[in-house]
Amino acid sequence: MTSYLYATDLLNTVLGTRWNLPIPTFGLVVAAAIAIATRVARREAARLEASGALPAATHSIVADLALVSALAGIVGARLFHIVDHAGQFLADPAAMILSRGGFSIYGGLCFGLLAGILFLRRRGVPILPMLDATAPALMLGYGVGRLGCQLAGDGDWGVVSDPTLRPTWLPDWLWAQTYDGNILGVAIPAPGVYPTPIYESAAALALFGVLRALRSEKPRAGYLFSTYLMLAGFERLLIEKIRINPRHDWLGFYLTQAEAISTCLVVAGLLGALATLKGRTIWLRVLLAAGVGAALSACVPH
Repeated sequence: MTSYLYATDLLNTVLGTRWNLPIPTFGLVVAAAIAIATRVARREAARLEASGALPAATHSIVADLALVSALAGIVGARLFHIVDHAGQFLADPAAMILSRGGFSIYGGLCFGLLAGILFLRRRGVPILPMLDATAPALMLGYGVGRLGCQLAGDGDWGVVSDPTLRPTWLPDWLWAQTYDGNILGVAIPAPGVYPTPIYESAAALALFGVLRALRSEKPRAGYLFSTYLMLAGFERLLIEKIRINPRHDWLGFYLTQAEAISTCLVVAGLLGALATLKGRTIWLRVLLAAGVGAALSACVPH
């Protein structure tokens, strides 16, 4: 399947036009993801205001929170990618810094989360309830943003696919792609690689539904965000099985950067969720949500 460096490339293919505007597809989709997530978080903050969990008018600062977190996230995403590919960076620093590809989602999450917390502290907004308000939005934004990775072909694809394992009912494009014209200029021979951005997008959208369903529970503040961390960690641990990423020695365990961080997210999320529960029923629902999320995310080839 062809990748689209610019948004007009996609529109020209679909509409048969000949527009030529240098609007990066990846950047446009990420901007859309941030806008959608901001809108969802704003509505959720307003809902928590009505319930008394957040101070009045908190929803009015969500756009500023999103901007601060997004800018910090971009820096973190690039920095984490550089750390993960230190050898390439030392060989040619300028090329990696100025590359249109190479952003680590976990770098963006860590830096964006830190900047967001500092912003909320300065504004005097309760942090845990606000994190709960952003949890579904973060998962939705991730799902939409991964579509940008897919359309632009930014290198977030998987290992070489095995055509013999493809179920007969599954379309070829959903099993393997060559990302012709990807923004990295990498030539991928047939049969192609697993289109992991599609799998991650589908999993994130499903997990967004799980988080939305869990909003009706009434545990202590921090419960929903803890569940988000747990589900996001599960999703990434599973997709890493077929992703191409360098492995590092973590005290004798050879893991990718994403696997190490995902493990920490799962542990932190599980501990946080259990610490905020008020009853056995909710505890069981948390574990059920984790199981459902893991099962949905596991629907990828191994």
